[in-house]
Amino acid sequence: MEVKIIRKDVLIIGGGAAGCYAAGKIAEMSGLSILIAEKANIARSGCLAAGVNALNAYITPGHTPEDYVEYASRDANGIVREDLLMTLSERLNEVTKELERMGLTILKDTDGNYVSRGWRNLKINGENIKPLLAGYAGKSENVKIINHVNITDFLTEKKDGKIRIRGAAGFGTDREIFYLLYADAVLIATGGASGLYRPNNTGNARHKMWYCPFNTGAGYAMGILAGAEMTTLEMRFIALRCKDTLAPTGTIAQGVGAVQINAKGESYEEKYGRSTAERVWGTVEEKKQGRGPCHLATKGISGKQEEDLYLAYLNMAPVQTLKWLARGKGPASENVEIDGSEPYVVGGHAASGYWVSTDRETTIGGLFAAGDVCGGAPQKYVTGALAEALIAAEAIVSRSETMSINIEETDRTGDWETLKGSLADAQAANILERYQKYFSASESLFSVQQVEEAMQKVMDEYAGGIRTNYSYNEAGLAIADEKIRELQVLQEGLRAHSMDELLQIYELRERLIVARALIAHLGARKETRWHSFQENSDHPQKKKEYELYINSRMEDDGTIRIIRRPLTGRREKYEHSD
Repeated sequence: MEVKIIRKDVLIIGGGAAGCYAAGKIAEMSGLSILIAEKANIARSGCLAAGVNALNAYITPGHTPEDYVEYASRDANGIVREDLLMTLSERLNEVTKELERMGLTILKDTDGNYVSRGWRNLKINGENIKPLLAGYAGKSENVKIINHVNITDFLTEKKDGKIRIRGAAGFGTDREIFYLLYADAVLIATGGASGLYRPNNTGNARHKMWYCPFNTGAGYAMGILAGAEMTTLEMRFIALRCKDTLAPTGTIAQGVGAVQINAKGESYEEKYGRSTAERVWGTVEEKKQGRGPCHLATKGISGKQEEDLYLAYLNMAPVQTLKWLARGKGPASENVEIDGSEPYVVGGHAASGYWVSTDRETTIGGLFAAGDVCGGAPQKYVTGALAEALIAAEAIVSRSETMSINIEETDRTGDWETLKGSLADAQAANILERYQKYFSASESLFSVQQVEEAMQKVMDEYAGGIRTNYSYNEAGLAIADEKIRELQVLQEGLRAHSMDELLQIYELRERLIVARALIAHLGARKETRWHSFQENSDHPQKKKEYELYINSRMEDDGTIRIIRRPLTGRREKYEHSD
């Protein structure tokens, strides 16, 4: 491979919403040089690639940031970082205004006020939200963007028992290039993890899922391998979706006030509760008790309401509108069937991710996190991810003068043999050697897809997937851990014939690493805190002694150590102390 060495003040890994916004803000606030490394192309990458039809986190008139903290904390059964929720809630309206200045269409009434959908949501025409954010990031001369680069490993150093970031390494997805990227500060903004469990749809439709199928947990995996502390992975997210299309249900529930009903036409929301997890749990229980399938009661809505739903789904889930039109039956003439998705690990809807200080620095010095990869603050959605990016950007700028790692400024390109002597970077050499090992390996008996499907089968059957109605027990988790370890051995023996195949191997590697950490977290919370999201059949009740954070850190020998930490207050500024 050709070797490219790039040195910047700030490296941003992931060009999604949080990464793009952080780059633009750092450029506005300072003269720092910034590099964004993106696996796809930032114009249409990440969760917002196809657009979105609402901003689900906004403080409407008559409400306060404290109200939003209360809502998110209550929905998550108290296991949240209130300091993180408070600081992002205070910035939600600020970043919303900035989105509008970028050109995002936020719907307004005749008086010029934003049109809300509930007390914390705004209606938008958001099909172009990602190109707007990408344009904002790229307009500064201080920002360099490299697309089609898959980052796989952090470059770190250890001094006095503490880990410090130096940069990251990766490879071109369409060109044979080995990238070594050095920076004083790094922001990880790669998103959560999909594809760990067997999905609702299989075969050619397996990517028809709730969460972006190309978010493979890369940021989590890099942090886990580097020794970063992670939090609340056990609070999985399971989306209640329109059956088969996996389109959002909130647009219908909030847009036309549709309630969830069973096959007998009975509303069951009051019976189980209205939190995000309880809406899924209620649907699962009704089906288990023979009262399924379940639906959203839309039959009889007006023609105008039906047309609004058609248009709303064209913004973010066109397949739902196409299904209605193809069948000749829209939501006004029949109810919309609903079902739960497979579980995901994501920090934007649930609380899974890096354990961070209040200013979003991870336990690796100089490494910050924002968006779905950042833990502790569920229900952040798009604007919350932008708020976290802003908070991290401000922290990076304020501390930029004290974070230098003294790497020479000159970017270099050449072959490894020429550059390795002057670089003397053992970590980089090991990473490149591992890439090359996949190209020189013997032909494997298995394909990437076969090993991935085996992983999804294991997680589905033994770690609380759709097959078991999301419940699990300790015996099953032990089997899951053993089998995931076996699959990691198979993954290491796979062979790549192209850069794209190397990318597929690494995406599988990332998912397996996250799966192991997730299994450890599920086993460590010996209660059921969130029905369906974390349904422990050995411990079906909520327990007072588990009103705490379940954290973890991978040790040098590959074991995952569980750490229990007390809850923090919303006005408490949290700094890492160990």
